[in-house]
Amino acid sequence: MAYGGSRSGKTFGFVRAVMIRALAHKSRHAMLRYRFNHIKASIILDTLPTVMERCFPGLGPNCKLDKSDWYLTLPNGSEIWFGGLDDKERTEKILGQEYATLYLNECSQIPYASRNMAITRLAQKTPLRLKAYYDCNPPGMAHWTYKLFVEKRDPDRRTPLANPANYAAITMNPKDNEANLPASYLEELQGMSEAMRRRFWLGQFADMADSALWTMELLDQQRIVDGNTPEMVRIVVAVDPSGVAGEEDKRSDEVGIVVCGLGKDGRGYVLEDISGRMAPAQWGAAAVSAFDRWEADCVVAEGNFGGAMVAEIIRSAASKRIGSMVPYREVTASRGKIVRAEPIAALFEQQKVSLVGYFGELEDQLCAMTTAGYVGSRSPDRADAMIWGLASLFPAMTKREEGQFGRRAPVVNLGYSSIKTKRRA
Repeated sequence: MAYGGSRSGKTFGFVRAVMIRALAHKSRHAMLRYRFNHIKASIILDTLPTVMERCFPGLGPNCKLDKSDWYLTLPNGSEIWFGGLDDKERTEKILGQEYATLYLNECSQIPYASRNMAITRLAQKTPLRLKAYYDCNPPGMAHWTYKLFVEKRDPDRRTPLANPANYAAITMNPKDNEANLPASYLEELQGMSEAMRRRFWLGQFADMADSALWTMELLDQQRIVDGNTPEMVRIVVAVDPSGVAGEEDKRSDEVGIVVCGLGKDGRGYVLEDISGRMAPAQWGAAAVSAFDRWEADCVVAEGNFGGAMVAEIIRSAASKRIGSMVPYREVTASRGKIVRAEPIAALFEQQKVSLVGYFGELEDQLCAMTTAGYVGSRSPDRADAMIWGLASLFPAMTKREEGQFGRRAPVVNLGYSSIKTKRRA
């Protein structure tokens, strides 16, 4: 991976490297970004023609660009495919083939799950050694690029890589490329704010303490490890659904299920995280089981992913056991993740919320929430669920998410009714 400041020559260098490999042997290669229109503008119409003109004079007229499937055929029969990983149909078409080289351009924008899906296609049998190239302007230290190439850790399991030598990294900064850049541009980069200057001039990964809404230090300061919590006056089970089919569905996001409570002392407590890859019937049962186990007051679920379907899943799970009705409230995301997260992060800073125990994956997601956006390797389903849960417990601290008709969504009782047992302290 080449990481560093803006316009330091990273893209030019890797496009040239892919061209050299493609010309060496008849083979297939892919250049990918998160969005196709970005790779079209930055590589197909800009960097690639420049590389061919400067490094391979006379080659361009002998190449053919297919503008239907968007791949370039070289005189020796090699193909270079271009694509965006955000388009499912397009992605499946590209990843239906095998490649000798993968180049992930601006990989800080690519989710780790999409990277993993692409890397499975690095499998074409040719005389060339299989290679994957990555480049980016470094984001934060919580990003998968930092974990994989700098810390040499698996971004998901957080364990040391079995083959760290396979993940080499080089820093490339604008000053290294000043012969090809206007002096005014270099001056502009140096005059940016400190955080922007570190990223786009010095090419440094951001210390998450600079931009993160949560830090490990903040979480540790408010953590309760001895289980000594006050009596809860209200408990909610918060659910952030996804389209996952089950545990074997590695391409989909997890279902976030987090239990949160409001103590008699007026403070919030994160009590349990049971998120995971579960089929609808499984996560419905898990949410209802948590409701019963904690003697909760309500299940809160984000309804953007098919509100009626989510309610039906909870209803079905609740009907399969004998117990109290399951009060259910649907919430709808009318604002971005970070806007919703900021007031909850403020509660932690004000020492109004504690984690009861350790929640590794949830904490990783929280620390990847930054003022500039989420920089984690996967969707922050666990963090989203926690945020929904705490928002429902502290309505005065958070703007209420509106329902379909501009009103707060009502609580609906699902399941069978019986006398609810008194919650234990």
